[in-house]
Amino acid sequence: MTEVTGAPGAPGDLRVLQRVVLPVDRDLDVLKLYVEGRIARGAEALEAERAAENDIARAAELPPEVAAEDVGRRTVVVPIGRRVSFATYFNAFPASYWRRWTGVEDVLLRVRVRGQANVIVYRSSAKGHIQRVASVRIDSDEPREETFRLSLQPFIDGGWYWFDVLAGERTAVLERADWCAEPDGAQPVRQGRVSVGITTFNRPSFCVDQLIALGGAPEVLDVLDAIYVVDQGTQKVRDHADFPRAAELLGERLHVIEQANLGGSGGFSRAMDETLRAGRSDYVLLLDDDVVTETEGILRAVAFGDHARTPTIVGGHMFNLFVRSQLHAYGESIQRYRWWWEEAPHTRREHDFARPANPLTAKQASTGSLLETPWLHRRVDVDYNGWWMCLIPVDVMRKIGLSMPMFIKWDDAEYCVRAGEAGFPTVSLPGMAAWHVPWQDKDDGIDWQAYYHERNRLVTALLHSPYERGGNLLKESLIISIKHALAMQYSTAELMLQAIEDVLRGPDHMHAEIAGKLPQILAFRAAFPDAQNRSSHEEFPQVKRRRPPKRGREPRPPRGRAALLVGAALGTLRQLRPVDAATRDNPQTVIPHIDRHWGVLSKFDSALVSSADGTKVAWYQRDPDRFKRIMKRTSLLHARLTREWPELSRRYRAAMHDLAAPETWRRTFDAADAGDR
Repeated sequence: MTEVTGAPGAPGDLRVLQRVVLPVDRDLDVLKLYVEGRIARGAEALEAERAAENDIARAAELPPEVAAEDVGRRTVVVPIGRRVSFATYFNAFPASYWRRWTGVEDVLLRVRVRGQANVIVYRSSAKGHIQRVASVRIDSDEPREETFRLSLQPFIDGGWYWFDVLAGERTAVLERADWCAEPDGAQPVRQGRVSVGITTFNRPSFCVDQLIALGGAPEVLDVLDAIYVVDQGTQKVRDHADFPRAAELLGERLHVIEQANLGGSGGFSRAMDETLRAGRSDYVLLLDDDVVTETEGILRAVAFGDHARTPTIVGGHMFNLFVRSQLHAYGESIQRYRWWWEEAPHTRREHDFARPANPLTAKQASTGSLLETPWLHRRVDVDYNGWWMCLIPVDVMRKIGLSMPMFIKWDDAEYCVRAGEAGFPTVSLPGMAAWHVPWQDKDDGIDWQAYYHERNRLVTALLHSPYERGGNLLKESLIISIKHALAMQYSTAELMLQAIEDVLRGPDHMHAEIAGKLPQILAFRAAFPDAQNRSSHEEFPQVKRRRPPKRGREPRPPRGRAALLVGAALGTLRQLRPVDAATRDNPQTVIPHIDRHWGVLSKFDSALVSSADGTKVAWYQRDPDRFKRIMKRTSLLHARLTREWPELSRRYRAAMHDLAAPETWRRTFDAADAGDR
């Protein structure tokens, strides 16, 4: 089948759903996300191209060429006798997702090849079983295009399509390949338009690099109406040295909006509202400012959204920016009874596609290519997708509004849960992804963000939990606050208590305090020793311990339920004893971040504790009076929260529409901007 040329969406055209691509910078760390097998790269690729041209010239009895065309983002050169496979994260076709959520019934694989090659098409089942589907042999001096029609019927529960290219006695050159859909003659699918919303706070380099990457992707610019950069920091994006280049590439599409710091929810809500008010786009794509985006994913998200049976939130996966072949999570869900984030059922976190699968270490790490990992073939349904990269239809925003005024944490999860309750699903689409700083290198559970973790988790549960009084949430909240107190993390415990107090005040505080709460939190937290970080151990007094460890053994975290209960009881009793005066002058020990467990810290009066990213150290100091006050307040507040939960839930649910309404947010934007001036 040959594509009929014409404008995108015209009758008879094939709509490209997914293009086969290679990484922009040919980064070897991520190459296995795009292609498996021996391919020619760099100078070798040019030499192979030259050899291919010479083969063709000899076959045609023409003089050989002395130069070869550069190998681009869509071209793969397969050396003589070699085989490459596109059974990879970015280039295999996630058939089960298109089968489940869209109206596409058949996908057409279109390949353009020259040289001597066998092109073989495969599919997998939800169990990871592989079948050969079709093949074609190509031996052509000129580029030859072949199209395979492939049914999506067998993919209800999972499975992918992909193809391999085997070079024969001459080099094979894959010039391009696309996964396409035929237009529906009765009701053709219109090409969707998208606006991009980037919220940034003091990361101008990251943000400008991302703008330049978008400006360097002409296919993306063809479907892009606007880019709204909502700058909420003091280091302005417009002051960066490379900003003029980004502005030149993007032209009138680029809009930089400087506003007071309203957090991620305030920045993304501003971009969502600007998209609504402009009235041009079908979608808004939300992007974090500190990600590196595979721009091809934007086109795939728009195509998926265009073909979805109902308006659908299309989310991208998150890869580790520091280990670029490692996938953070294949899907995100909310454990309803606990009301906490976790990986979707039947998936593994931190999967590394570049490391070979090893059954001996399978329990410690998830590794292996797509073909080596059966669970990757099962379709994964999610509750939400993070806003590091997430496409939201304008129709969804018109129906359910913008983000909740949560500043940060839980805003993306709450939005997708709210959308789901309104009949709009969320799909985390394989092949759409960005690279982001991993969570394991952050301390956001114990720093100033602890307030937002606690408050927004409670608010989201009040809005959406199906269980009476939030299931096990309040019990877990109480236990977590006690653990922080036992670990001498008093600032964290106090911020959790502030969060509960604010939740008990009702929903009106959320918009009213979104701009002013963070400065209050930072000022309050600064007085606590556990929040006063230094750059090295040498900035603190020398470590001294009056008594050696018992039997020469350093404390270890308790293991097992009985040991945990005993450890908590003994730790509580120890917290009530007077502090050894010597520990006020000198810390007793050094605790690496990896060993920072309440069961260890509760056995000391003071300790130097390092941060998750390895750049800072804080001096934790036991305070019996503070511990007693925290224990009393946390008991009373959790008891009150349990008692008032039904009425609080009613109030928050009644206010949900107004909290998320664009009109409410516009008043917040105006008030924050006035206060900032």
